[in-house]
Amino acid sequence: MTARIDASRSIVIENVEPELNCGRYAVKREVGDTLEVSADIYKEGHDAIAAAIRYRAEDETEWREEPMRFVENDRWAGRCVLDRNIRYHYTVVAWTDLFGSWAADLRKKFDAAQDVSGELLEGAKIVRGAVSRAQGEDRARLELLLHEMTTDDAQAARVTVAMDPVLLQLVSRHPDRSDLTEYDHLLPVQVDRVRARYASWYELFPRSMADDATRHGTFDDVIRKLPYVRDMGFDVLYFPPIHPIGRSHRKGKNNSLTPGPDEPGVPYAIGSEEGGHKDVHPELGTIEDFRRLVGAARDQGLEIALDFAIQVSPDHPYVKQHPNWFYIRPDGTIKYAENPPKKYQDIYPLNFYGEGWEEQWEEWRDVILFWVEQGVKTFRVDNPHTKPVQFWEWMIREVQRQHPEVLFLSEAFTRPKMMRALAKAGFSQSYTYFTWRNFKGELQEYFTELTQGPMREYFRGNLFPNTPDINPEFLQQGGRPAFMIRAVLATTLSSVYGIYSGFELCEATPLAPGKEEYLNSEKYEIKAWDWDRPGNIRPLITRLNQLRRENPALQEYDNLRFHLCDSDQVLFYEKVSPDGANVIFVAVNLDPYQAHEVTLFFPLMRVGVGEHEPWEAEELLVGGRNLWQGSHQRIRLEPHAPARIWRTRHWVSSERQFDQFMEPTVVGR
Repeated sequence: MTARIDASRSIVIENVEPELNCGRYAVKREVGDTLEVSADIYKEGHDAIAAAIRYRAEDETEWREEPMRFVENDRWAGRCVLDRNIRYHYTVVAWTDLFGSWAADLRKKFDAAQDVSGELLEGAKIVRGAVSRAQGEDRARLELLLHEMTTDDAQAARVTVAMDPVLLQLVSRHPDRSDLTEYDHLLPVQVDRVRARYASWYELFPRSMADDATRHGTFDDVIRKLPYVRDMGFDVLYFPPIHPIGRSHRKGKNNSLTPGPDEPGVPYAIGSEEGGHKDVHPELGTIEDFRRLVGAARDQGLEIALDFAIQVSPDHPYVKQHPNWFYIRPDGTIKYAENPPKKYQDIYPLNFYGEGWEEQWEEWRDVILFWVEQGVKTFRVDNPHTKPVQFWEWMIREVQRQHPEVLFLSEAFTRPKMMRALAKAGFSQSYTYFTWRNFKGELQEYFTELTQGPMREYFRGNLFPNTPDINPEFLQQGGRPAFMIRAVLATTLSSVYGIYSGFELCEATPLAPGKEEYLNSEKYEIKAWDWDRPGNIRPLITRLNQLRRENPALQEYDNLRFHLCDSDQVLFYEKVSPDGANVIFVAVNLDPYQAHEVTLFFPLMRVGVGEHEPWEAEELLVGGRNLWQGSHQRIRLEPHAPARIWRTRHWVSSERQFDQFMEPTVVGR
């Protein structure tokens, strides 16, 4: 049997970037971003080709186009601006540039002194086609040029008109696309709020905000604590679950199985006779109190993020209402959660494939939509890797179709491929292995993968140096310098990061040697923090958040580049704003115990100067300015001051002014 061939699709379009799994998953951008698209585009013969990006928002019916330009070796590239918080679709189209091909051949023949009267007739036919497709002023100008091209007696004059760039531009605006070829896939791009890329998270337990370990905190206590969070420069305030807590198998202090009668329980054991995932713990307040908190936070520049944990206590209303949603043992009992050797007797996991799964999936979607109605636009999702990826793909799209401003953070410390799959499925941000990456080689390798490889198209790493579940050994052993090191790394390696309260106080007391858990963990008891604890690093965190606000380079995610230095204990890197005007260099001593002297090799092309020209480096952490010459600069980093952050610019003064410059904080020349 002879295969059917579409002769009009003579142009090959392949290797389109960016693209995820042939368009199954969306790449990620933020409002105002420029989407850069490239592709290999070619056809047989020597005809010229024209190409364009075709794109539209998912609620639009008309396609928009932006031209693509030839780069080299059949590679084409173009760009379009994404100006709305919505999902867009894009593809690549190409067609033979009949007039461009004709004009190129005409020039060659005319320059070779050949008769081109036949070629001029062919060109006139192409222009007439453009006239038929044009309207208004373009049509009038084309008709005038066509007249000149066909009526002048002198062939040279007619060729001059045919070669007029204005004519080429006009015909290009109204081309013959009879052989237009469209790429085989329609590709999605999820355009999120800028906060998906640039945000500073602060996590706290509302029940501990009374500053009295004998009293359960309330939403009003959190409102009184908002200035504390705001003044440090955070913009997202995140709460673990705020729902009623079950009493069956309630855990006590330090995860004890024998709690006292007044112990508050673990917030992740969600649900009691007071309600479930659409209710708040009565001791925190009411739904109305929560909405008031959301408004008060908004007034202070803070957005509330909630934990979304798909798990229930044995007392949750779902257990009686929907027993078919759970894993049932052969003896008829419901199976509690386990992560051997850990046991969670106070929690039941859900069966996403069991009887009534459709109803269950819709209920979890409706839980999110309920809290969106209360003013919550950001959700941190607990253990998403223990639920089906296809559920998240469906649920996130369902929510974002109605509320594209909603963001989801994936708390998945699991296998790399599963973490990547969840990000592709729609999670706006993701936890990372940063929590356990402490040394130079592994930091460079990991963050090169995150920000410079294919993952940068869909995976936004939110760097948390600690969480209620993870008290890293580096912080336990390294003391205050370790907290300073991790603070600088988290705030400058990524544009989105977070800390769990207590980090700014350098809290790292372990449950036991070798255990990455907190002694007297806040998960099991109400805490009363000394917010002014001696040795705290609150001023450093405040300054780092201020620098992030002031420097656009620190608000971008995929602009991280590592540079050379002559110490295995010092990490040296750079971030540059999209317009190139803001250039930031960071050097961090990764050793919390010892000072290190190091030579940094600055890439002077980033500063725009030659090897022997002066350039200015403003030190943003300790203050002062350096006027340096040359790319090699020697500095010393102490444990009590483990990092330097410079903002650089080209110094354009004369050599005499350079000699007279006063530099009290210069550390190298």
